[in-house]
Amino acid sequence: MSKASSIRSFNARGVRSDPSSCRTRIGPSTVKCIVHQPQCACTAARYRNSRGLEPHSACEDSPIARTRSRTPPVESPSMKVILFHSSCGLRPAVQEAADRLRAAGHEVYVPDLYDGRTADSVEEGMLIRDEIGQDELLRRAVVAAAPHSEQGLVYAGFSLGAYFAGSIGLADVKARGLLLLHGTSDVPEDVSMDGLPTQLHVADPDMYEPDDWLNSWYLDMQRAGADVEVYRYRGAGHLYTDPGLPDWDAEAAERTWTLALGFLDSLG
Repeated sequence: MSKASSIRSFNARGVRSDPSSCRTRIGPSTVKCIVHQPQCACTAARYRNSRGLEPHSACEDSPIARTRSRTPPVESPSMKVILFHSSCGLRPAVQEAADRLRAAGHEVYVPDLYDGRTADSVEEGMLIRDEIGQDELLRRAVVAAAPHSEQGLVYAGFSLGAYFAGSIGLADVKARGLLLLHGTSDVPEDVSMDGLPTQLHVADPDMYEPDDWLNSWYLDMQRAGADVEVYRYRGAGHLYTDPGLPDWDAEAAERTWTLALGFLDSLG
């Protein structure tokens, strides 16, 4: 029996004057989340608001509330993480993210799929992606992961890199988890994940990850048996974790890394 999946919705800007506008469409139906007083939706999700407050008390005894604990162990074991860059290439922000994970005790591999080329916008990066070819980039990602896959990897990535992380991780029976930032991948119909821990962080809205696609992705992951958490950040840009890009959102980025580190700690 697969572990239950959960969705958590965040407003990265804090409480708004119109709380009813906070909305996530991940899951079987549209779920509303009022930021300053999370609503009970025990069959679909638990929520924490942007201030880290606990969910509505009626949710505490729900099946979702009793599933996977994210409280780190006293001594968190090191995870082996392969971190794929976005279409913008191996920018300083990717190396900084890897260093942040290493500082928490994890072993991180950061392949350069672009052979040193970088871009200052997603659009510019897509030109590099198209020049090299997505199939060739996926091949390079597979080659980069292969020497480490026997150890049990957490596959992580930014945007295009999240696509590679998901594509390879879903096919690796020894994968320890998926940490997806700003992107998702296709989910093969015949894949079975048997509770594979998966955490997705994505802007709300995100023109590259529209709601209809995220609905479909979430349901496919749930059908395949993954243990999924989805965090959305209202008002953030697509690549909001990169301080060198216009999309950067400091608050959303910091919240993302706090949750991501907790996720890695929980995998031991």
